[in-house]
Amino acid sequence: MLMSNSTPVYAKLEENIAYVSRELGLETSFDVVLRKFKIGHKKAAFFFLDGFVNADILTLIMQSLLKAGPEEIVPNTLKKIAARLLPYGEIEFADDLLEMVQEVLAGPLIFFIDGERQGIVIDIRQYPSREPEEADIEKITRGSRDGFVETLLFNLTLIRRRIRDPKLRAENIKIGKRSLTEVALVYIEDIVDPALLKEIRNDLRQIDTDGLPMAEKSVEEFVTRGFWNPFPQVRYTERPDVAAVHLLEGHVCIIVDTSPSVIIAPVTYFHHIQHAEEYRHNPVVGVYIRFIRLLGIFISIFLIPIWLLLIEYKTMLPPWLQFIGPKEPSALPLLLQFIIANIGLDLLRLASVHTPSPLATALGLVGALLIGDIAVNVGFFTPEVLLYIALVAIGMFSTPSWELSLANRMLHLFLLIVTGLGKIYGFIGGLILVFIRLATTKSFGVPYLWPLIPFHGPAFLDVLIRKPAPLKKLRPSILKTSDTDITGSPRK
Repeated sequence: MLMSNSTPVYAKLEENIAYVSRELGLETSFDVVLRKFKIGHKKAAFFFLDGFVNADILTLIMQSLLKAGPEEIVPNTLKKIAARLLPYGEIEFADDLLEMVQEVLAGPLIFFIDGERQGIVIDIRQYPSREPEEADIEKITRGSRDGFVETLLFNLTLIRRRIRDPKLRAENIKIGKRSLTEVALVYIEDIVDPALLKEIRNDLRQIDTDGLPMAEKSVEEFVTRGFWNPFPQVRYTERPDVAAVHLLEGHVCIIVDTSPSVIIAPVTYFHHIQHAEEYRHNPVVGVYIRFIRLLGIFISIFLIPIWLLLIEYKTMLPPWLQFIGPKEPSALPLLLQFIIANIGLDLLRLASVHTPSPLATALGLVGALLIGDIAVNVGFFTPEVLLYIALVAIGMFSTPSWELSLANRMLHLFLLIVTGLGKIYGFIGGLILVFIRLATTKSFGVPYLWPLIPFHGPAFLDVLIRKPAPLKKLRPSILKTSDTDITGSPRK
């Protein structure tokens, strides 16, 4: 069925060629290719984008078509060509020229033959892409090394390799009036909550924009609408095994073409503090790693504000804590020193991002040793300031989620400033404001602090302690999954 703004395929081949050539800018764009030829004395034509089509398969298709005689293609020309002469690629009939132009832009080639009011879309795409390799952000010491790449189909295949379930679904949604970016909504049909799936699907289909130049990040901002909330309401992963685990729990994955990161939704704050490394070791070791990571996150947020408080009320400290605080006065107030040091830390981090890899290590050493040592020697900083800033940096980089680590940076700076200005009242007031922000945040209807608020004992124990796989029996109750049993019981 044709859409209201569609253009039907013409019976005359030249009219179809003229329409597609005009829409694709054949005379202007050098990568738009038109191939005219004859099949059994009938005129035919291909349109495709050079670079998207597998040249070897295209050659085989051309050889098959050019060998055909008139008796092989009449009557029912298109059906006979599709059945007998096109043994390669995925084939689909189309009667809408506008739709066929959009298909060419996505990679397939389109085929017309004179006298037919339909065309054929042949999918023999071969996108320029890199091979799957280990994710830079989510590295592990033991486990698979294949990570997502910039090609949507490759990423979906990496997930299907881990979940060979016939109920695994991948809906294709095109977003962007001009970019027509392909987005895959991936879920397991008999596990996911239908209401959650409907909400996310509707959010994706209601995106109204020209394009998605920033790929998954643009999609996140459209579907979450938490513009001014620093805490990430979705989780990103570049690891197929992490995406597979979340799908089996009842989450939904969103794969955006051209992005090596897959969106997982919904999520809570505690999803961002877990890492695949914990599940690639003995459970006891996994618990230890998790506690060390939680300690690092705590240090990255609270260490310096608490240290400022202890200095302010040093007379109330027991003797064994009297060592806390600077031994010598400095030219700048401690609060200003910490603000400058934090800004310097972020500048150093940004500089390392934009520095060629062979020089990044040298840049870090120069920033940490040379600049820091000079700052202490001239009395600009006290040694304790650099010590605690270094610990904060270690805690920040030990946070598994890069998005959460940046949010924690904002939280750290906020608590630092309100504590420095308001002392104990500023610290308590800041904690209350942050807690309210976290408690009122939701990710697609899921409370951000679950299972802490609302409290769920067994689930909160899972947050603290990495359970052995045989002891996991149920999926997270907050996801309201259709199938709650994770032990593999047969479907009804």
